Amino acid sequence: MPYTPSGFFCDRLIRERERRDGEGSLNKPLRFNGQDFSNLRQECLQKKSLFEDDSFPATVESLGFKELGHKSNKVKNIVWKRPKEICENPQFIVGGASRTDICQGDLGDCWLLAAIACLTLNEKLLYRVVPQEQSFSEGYGGIFHFQFWRYGDWVDVVIDDRIPTFNNQLVFTKSAERNEFWSALLEKAYAKLHGSYEALKGGNTTEAMEDFTGGVTEFYEMKEAPKELYKIMKKALERGSLMGCSIDSLVPARFETRTVTGLVKGHAYSVTAVEECKASQHKESKVRLVRLRNPWGQVEWNGPWSDNSKEWATLSKSEKEKLQHQSAEDGEFWMSFEDFKKNYTKIEICNLTPDALEDDKIHKWTVSVNEGRWVRGCSAGGCRNYPDTFWTNPQYRLRLLEEDDDPEDNEVGCTFVVALMQKNRRKERKMGANLFTIGFAIYEVPKEMHGNKQHMQKDFFLLNSSKARCKSYINLREVTQRFRLSPGEYVIVPSTYEPHQEGEFILRVFSEKRNTSEEIENRIEADHPVPAPASAGEESEEDQQFLTIFQEIAGEVSTRKQVTRLSQEMEITASELKNVLNRVITKHKELNTEGFSLESCRSMIALMDMDGTGRLNLQEFRHLWNKIKQWQGIFQHYNADQSGSINSYEMRNAVNDAGFRLNNQLYDIITMRYANESMNIDFDSFISCLVRLEAMFRAFQAFDQDGDGTIRLSVLEWLQLTMYA
Repeated sequence: MPYTPSGFFCDRLIRERERRDGEGSLNKPLRFNGQDFSNLRQECLQKKSLFEDDSFPATVESLGFKELGHKSNKVKNIVWKRPKEICENPQFIVGGASRTDICQGDLGDCWLLAAIACLTLNEKLLYRVVPQEQSFSEGYGGIFHFQFWRYGDWVDVVIDDRIPTFNNQLVFTKSAERNEFWSALLEKAYAKLHGSYEALKGGNTTEAMEDFTGGVTEFYEMKEAPKELYKIMKKALERGSLMGCSIDSLVPARFETRTVTGLVKGHAYSVTAVEECKASQHKESKVRLVRLRNPWGQVEWNGPWSDNSKEWATLSKSEKEKLQHQSAEDGEFWMSFEDFKKNYTKIEICNLTPDALEDDKIHKWTVSVNEGRWVRGCSAGGCRNYPDTFWTNPQYRLRLLEEDDDPEDNEVGCTFVVALMQKNRRKERKMGANLFTIGFAIYEVPKEMHGNKQHMQKDFFLLNSSKARCKSYINLREVTQRFRLSPGEYVIVPSTYEPHQEGEFILRVFSEKRNTSEEIENRIEADHPVPAPASAGEESEEDQQFLTIFQEIAGEVSTRKQVTRLSQEMEITASELKNVLNRVITKHKELNTEGFSLESCRSMIALMDMDGTGRLNLQEFRHLWNKIKQWQGIFQHYNADQSGSINSYEMRNAVNDAGFRLNNQLYDIITMRYANESMNIDFDSFISCLVRLEAMFRAFQAFDQDGDGTIRLSVLEWLQLTMYA
């Protein structure tokens, strides 16, 4: 269900407040769906009942929406059972969590299971995701919980232990030990986080790796891999990084097809070790080996250094023990590094902190996280190929303050990693959402503009080329790239490839040395020039026409002297105001308007009604008309094609010309509130928007007596203010 404008921004404000209170940190994770594990378990134990999770029930809806939905034959014989109904003496973890605890079932989530297998190599990481104080005996209440990193926050996900089965066998992930259930329950919690089991079908190992660690991932294509790749992989594993690899399938229909060597195309593997050993046949140097694991728990490489190959006979017993060599059909196998490079097409390394893996020193990096949103018609400008809208994308100012301590190849500069991640697309699959094609560009800010936090305008991007950018726009959840630039000030522009694509994202910047990264937010303020009332000699024919109509409606007067004397006595209502304005405005053919609505006129009266009568007197009306003339001129400037509307992307400039400086969130709200389906804003909506802005600024300033930019309102004051505006 998409957010309404108010719903989205209220939710965002709540999240920001929670963060200020420390919520969302590793030590104080957010409670997913508001469920508190300790309280729920205690309640179950007191009632002596087993937990049933209403937010992820044991129904088809939790299984899926298409292949695992109501119309699928696959789900007809699925029965949800608790572990104690499946086997005797169920255990959460048997003999420690290990790679053999993860065997793929009837769900295309090898990418997830490959990441879980990597997770078992680091106990500290594993037990952060899989809290240990859980069992099927002491304190058992049919409830378990797991913790994931989700778009900048850690969340605690509660589940019951009812798991899908067929003929008393687990349908999805299972352990090699029939009575071990931690991996199946972890998969269920991850499915709940994304809405259903089916939402987990197909993905990238790095997605789960990051959700288990909060790390950042870097990709290497084997054909373009650096010559020191072996060293990079070894260092990564030594530092606890998670690593996955795969073999691309050129033909989509042949995904997950086995090759004659026993490897599977279109399938995710875990890299679980990188070692060197001394083989008797290699006198000069050591043999470099890589250990991999197939999440299926079977189907292995059958080439050199496979489980039963002749190469193992060349190793001493101590070398074999060091490598923990086993001949078992468990999905895990060794191969030479050279064969690894020849057979696999890409490798993904998830750095827990994005250390410069090529260096010998471990660096402490600084990290900044920014939340953002592309809104159709306002801030979803697409890539540089669309210059008319590209500049409207969210912009982030990056300040690189210090050079690296130990630059490579004698190059000076600041090393940093930019990671752009789109949010919630997997969860929204059942509504037809797919991953957007995303990317970003980085521009250098001229020195004369340093410290100026204004949103860069269209002309800047027309006159300046990017200083750096991601290699390509791609439809992954996250696009990541490492850069080295001179100290200075830059602007990062994240975007979808095409304009008008609406979604949320987070932009993370990791740097070796100190940096600051923040969204460019204009200072929120308004000018209030009060147009001086025209003197009698300066009144235009149109002004006189308005006064005549006003007199006709408000009351008969015979002389201008009487108009002045009786100005406080002559008042008009909203419907009368509508009549006054429309009798003149509709004569402006270039506006292509049918006139103002009654609702717009009510807002105008609320703006100008100084005495609270719900009517306008002549003086108030004069003030309003001067404002409308000013705003009409701005509208006509942007209504260059005489279509009677302005493009919503231009609204940012039009609002600015009217004297209002707003931030990106407010521009987004204006677009959602006032633009039509074609992302255009007509004259009536344009004036209504500016009337409301003026009214709300004026009201705020009236309450902000000390001028500190904050006010405190009672419920009554808030409702009075918002209902009448």
